[in-house]
Amino acid sequence: MTAPGTIPLPQVPTPAPVAAADSAAFHTLSDLLHTRFSCRAFLPGPLPRATIERMLTTAQRTASWCNAQPWQLHIASGSTLERLSSALQAHVATAAPHPDLPWPREYRGVYQDRRRECGYGLYEALGIAKGDREASARQAAQNFTMFGAPHVAIVTSDEALGVYGAVDCGAYVSSFMLAAHSLGLGSIAQAALAAYPGVLREVLGIGDDRNVVCGISFGLPDLAHPANQFRTTRADVASSVVWKD
Repeated sequence: MTAPGTIPLPQVPTPAPVAAADSAAFHTLSDLLHTRFSCRAFLPGPLPRATIERMLTTAQRTASWCNAQPWQLHIASGSTLERLSSALQAHVATAAPHPDLPWPREYRGVYQDRRRECGYGLYEALGIAKGDREASARQAAQNFTMFGAPHVAIVTSDEALGVYGAVDCGAYVSSFMLAAHSLGLGSIAQAALAAYPGVLREVLGIGDDRNVVCGISFGLPDLAHPANQFRTTRADVASSVVWKD
């Protein structure tokens, strides 16, 4: 019986417990997580709006603190994307980065090791010799061409939510990229784009009340490109979990 003045909760059916080994959903999720990669070369053709909306509808189910759902996306394509890319490339040449959210103070220990492994793996795939700063700088500049992607989503959060809003957006970005991969699309999350929020605000009309978290470039992946041939490794669970039984 419901107490006076209270709203009855909806009755949600409880799924029967399923052993992980027998769960098709678990295998689908595991496969997506094991095969998704950061795409750094795209085919030029734009995606149908209906396909993008399918991804957005699925990603919108992401869990967030108090169900705040603070993420907001500005998606640039076509001539707007060209203007944004040109503005970013011009700005990078003359101005220092000034992100809304502070960058890591430092990468140390195993985090630095993993970061270097990722960079070296990419450079090896592209034939960039260790220490070739000119070639590595050219590759880094590809961030501002969105690696040739036909679309980019700039992810922002309400600035009043601070770190909690950014954490929620991080979860959303993961959901977005998994949804893209499930449809055979490529994507890459880009902190580099958030380094110049003034450019993003000017071109895309993003308000000062929003913190720019990152960008996500997405489209059909160019699977033959060498930048998409390498894969990062993952640490085993034992390095990330402390059991307290």
